[in-house]
Amino acid sequence: MNAVPQVPPRDTHASVTDHVLVADHLAKHYTVRRGMFGHGTVKALNGVSFALERGKTLAVVGESGCGKSTLARQLTMIEPPTSGRLVIDGVDVAGADHATIVQLRRRVQMVFQNPFASLNPRKTVEQTLAEPLVINTQTSAAERAERIAHMMRIVGLRPEHAKRYPHMFSGGQRQRVAIARAMILDPQIVVADEPVSALDVSIQAQILNLFMDLQDEFKTSYVFISHNLSVVEHIADDVMVMYFGGVAELGDKKTVFERPRHPYTRSLMSATPSIFEADRRIKIKLQGELPSPLNPPSGCTFHQRCPYAVERCRTEEPKLREVDGRQVSCHRAEEVGESDA
Repeated sequence: MNAVPQVPPRDTHASVTDHVLVADHLAKHYTVRRGMFGHGTVKALNGVSFALERGKTLAVVGESGCGKSTLARQLTMIEPPTSGRLVIDGVDVAGADHATIVQLRRRVQMVFQNPFASLNPRKTVEQTLAEPLVINTQTSAAERAERIAHMMRIVGLRPEHAKRYPHMFSGGQRQRVAIARAMILDPQIVVADEPVSALDVSIQAQILNLFMDLQDEFKTSYVFISHNLSVVEHIADDVMVMYFGGVAELGDKKTVFERPRHPYTRSLMSATPSIFEADRRIKIKLQGELPSPLNPPSGCTFHQRCPYAVERCRTEEPKLREVDGRQVSCHRAEEVGESDA
């Protein structure tokens, strides 16, 4: 009998510069029906590459349909990729057997957008938090109770909340329960898919600060998916801008926000409202609509809406390359934003 490969234990003393997750040309394609007999392929994720540093936050931004949620499903191993590599803590997911995948899933947890939909209405907070421990650990009932009480204190829930059901809480409190459930196994990576978009603005700030406090305490790495650039600017270390299933721009937050080099990134930044006049940007209005995922354009997928597009953009697909301290997939990235310099 072949020995089952074991995932090495979590090293809490590892350098924060280590890459805890690496995606290399990750792709996810879906076959869909077109008419009575025809079929088509939707490239929901098309060659995405990035690395996540231990204890850091990578924010993934882009408009609806760009592939953010599909990426989240790949990172949490809910779906297998069509092609490409996903390496979590040095383990290649594509080459791992079922036992290894089960162990890896303990290290990657997810916080969903709607806390009410993601919590079982028939289970109390105590039961919700106990379930991951029962399934994934050999802890005793007393140890689980101690761990649950500790995690509830950390996320700002009182002891009497343990016996209550999700419908008895506000939206912010429900999201605290969801965060506690994600953190109860002490994961290395948390994928947060729009975790504050369903909450009031005042509550959003509390939940964002909670995420940051937990990261400071547990050195957890976050992949934070959002369409709100104000939220991203508050919480992120690095920013990845996605468009039509690919990476438009990838770099550290300061570099990307101060001088975006991809025309799509510039348009997103210009749409971000600000109460301070000095922070307002010239509005860039994109023409046209997103292309059909069943009939993507040739060349650069953004060229039909891009004010900088030339003939090369219509015929040649741009590769992700380094420009001015970040990665950009644009033929004319050196020219974009020069007027802002």
